[in-house]
Amino acid sequence: MALFDLTKKEPTELVPGISARFVHSKTMTLAYVNIAAGSAMPNHSHPHEQILSVIEGELELTVNGETQTLTKGQLYVLGSNVPHSVKALTDCMVIDTFHPVREDFPPN
Repeated sequence: MALFDLTKKEPTELVPGISARFVHSKTMTLAYVNIAAGSAMPNHSHPHEQILSVIEGELELTVNGETQTLTKGQLYVLGSNVPHSVKALTDCMVIDTFHPVREDFPPN
């Protein structure tokens, strides 16, 4: 077990307007993501399962070509290799949980 202080971690810019701080365990990754209003993560997929949890704000999530709006308190469970994209309608804070570990994200 380990204690992490997110206030001491520098965010990583994923694309313009979207930055994240990462915490990894042996089997999963948490990404604390800030998304500026109007910013978007283009359509992509990955082998990891993902749970996207909206903590603050409102965003459009497009999964397999179908778009829906998610707001504070809502989450979406994405399976492995499912194409998806996100666009922030307002400033957003999201927690993404990935399984297995996202080796492509910076270490703790």
